[in-house]
Amino acid sequence: MENQETRAAVMERLTQSGGHGVLRFLTCGSVDDGKSTLIGRLLYDSKLLFEDQLSVLARDSRKHGTVGEEIDFALLLDGLEAEREQGITIDVAYRYFATEKRKFVVADTPGHEQYTRNMATGASTADVAVMMIDARKGVLIQTLRHTYIARMMGIRHIVLAVNKMDLVEHSRGRFHEIVAEYMKSAEDLGFETITPIPMSARYGENVTMRSESMSWHTGPTLIEHLEELDISADIENEPFRMPVQWVNRPNLNFRGYSGVVVSGSIKPGDAIIVAKSGTAANVSRIVTADGDLDEAVAGDSVTLVLNHEMDISRGDVLCAAEERPEVSDQFAAEILWMNQDDLLPGRSYLLKIGTATTPATISSLRHRVDVNTYEKQPCRKLEMNGIGMCNVSTAQPIAFDPYHKIRDMGAFILIDRFTNQTVGAGMIEFGLRRASNIHHHAMTVTKAARSQIKAQKPAVLWFTGLSGAGKSTVANLVEQKLALAGHHTYSLDGDNVRHGLNRDLGFTDEDRVENIRRIGEVGRLFVEAGLLVTCSFISPFRSERQMVRELVEANEFIEVFVDTPLEVCIQRDPKGLYKKAKAGEIKNFTGFDSPYEAPENPELRIDTSEISAEDAADQVVAYLRETGRLG
Repeated sequence: MENQETRAAVMERLTQSGGHGVLRFLTCGSVDDGKSTLIGRLLYDSKLLFEDQLSVLARDSRKHGTVGEEIDFALLLDGLEAEREQGITIDVAYRYFATEKRKFVVADTPGHEQYTRNMATGASTADVAVMMIDARKGVLIQTLRHTYIARMMGIRHIVLAVNKMDLVEHSRGRFHEIVAEYMKSAEDLGFETITPIPMSARYGENVTMRSESMSWHTGPTLIEHLEELDISADIENEPFRMPVQWVNRPNLNFRGYSGVVVSGSIKPGDAIIVAKSGTAANVSRIVTADGDLDEAVAGDSVTLVLNHEMDISRGDVLCAAEERPEVSDQFAAEILWMNQDDLLPGRSYLLKIGTATTPATISSLRHRVDVNTYEKQPCRKLEMNGIGMCNVSTAQPIAFDPYHKIRDMGAFILIDRFTNQTVGAGMIEFGLRRASNIHHHAMTVTKAARSQIKAQKPAVLWFTGLSGAGKSTVANLVEQKLALAGHHTYSLDGDNVRHGLNRDLGFTDEDRVENIRRIGEVGRLFVEAGLLVTCSFISPFRSERQMVRELVEANEFIEVFVDTPLEVCIQRDPKGLYKKAKAGEIKNFTGFDSPYEAPENPELRIDTSEISAEDAADQVVAYLRETGRLG
């Protein structure tokens, strides 16, 4: 009963405390700098640990601890068994505590490089980064990496927490040496404040109480600084933005548009615009579960009822009529890559921004950032945990504001189209307007007219498979049979296009992606001309084949998987390529040191080890006839 009363008292204090609002901060830095220990100490000193928790902590400290017989505060945060056994932080742990002046939400993030994506997750909602540095080790690579990611994620305030000062005899000189090195590296990143504090999280020195051993430090303790720090971002003074999460229509008499106000404010009677379409209306009601509001501000979840019906759906952005966001299908963004497979320009991903999702490609990589020096370096791909500036192209225009202005309107993630894994996090810097004077010109003779003249329905017949599978042979026979029947065709072959259009490309993964992108665009033009175009390319990656499929209309892309076993292709080896690959004379050869991703649901599957090329071609022509392609 006593324990329940204690918990109730703590919860009441959490509810009542805070004169400066809620502050969200994270601890970050390199491995073993003391991030988890610091948060454990804050919870302990804030008297938010109960007797049962302290008993468990004492038991776990004896089993997993690293500080002898003393309590290991880091174990409070490392909740996963794997974290405790290995003595590392893997996942992001969030904790809540409060003082008489303020409420806090704190994230403990991993220091290992392979968990960089977890650190970025914690930083994405934080106001302040407490950058931990082990006084013995000084500024490390992960210190610089986490500092740059904090800047990327819009964090404006850094606390430079030089920890474990007790292990360097509380040396004032060592503290100032580390501060000088860090300040020099971070001076051009644009943080509003960087506040150095010497501390020992293990013993609580300069965390919640002043250190007698570091009386030379005249600045605040960590908790004093966090209590008084002004983090007002004036997000309510920014223009009104609300991404529509869903159309709320419980019955025929009500239609509203639900979402979270991410910036600004809105009142009944205010004029709003649908960002993409430009259609206007006025707000008649602001509906919530607790009744109508006279005003909604940033952070409120509401349903807006408008004075007349409009064509609005999930993903649309409602905005202030006089202050609209940018709407574009091209923009520049800084991207943190989180996947083991490299980011390659030209490859298609899904881009999710707010409540909208659309296919997108990285049209170019402008540079990568060297986290050691923050220098910008040229590159052709972005590796795991790499940071780069990219130009992004989306399949349809999206509404956005620069990330540094409104976080929720400028942040996006990239999703792998086949695994559904999040592979990258991006922050939009500005829209690209270089092609703003270029528009689609309506032609009098249309694709439909060209198709009617030719008495056929155009399509891309995409032959994919390993080298030696028989793609070009079958495609050539298909074109012969179609031409003899009076149909209009063209053939694009992997070898032929490398003599002209793609002569500048090699066989690296990034060059293969660009090779297929160019061919896809040419194939689309031939479809617009009303032709049946055969394309014979190894095209090893599913994402690129999917990209070409999406360039044309539904049912205009016919994937023909020439599924001939590798051992048969090696036996044939018509160009001697497999022999050279085995000898190491050819690098990045599909089937050896470069993968082939087989189609999962091709329109046609052919094995030329079981049937002749002539019969395979007949199967393709029969498919075209059965699906009404041939008039």
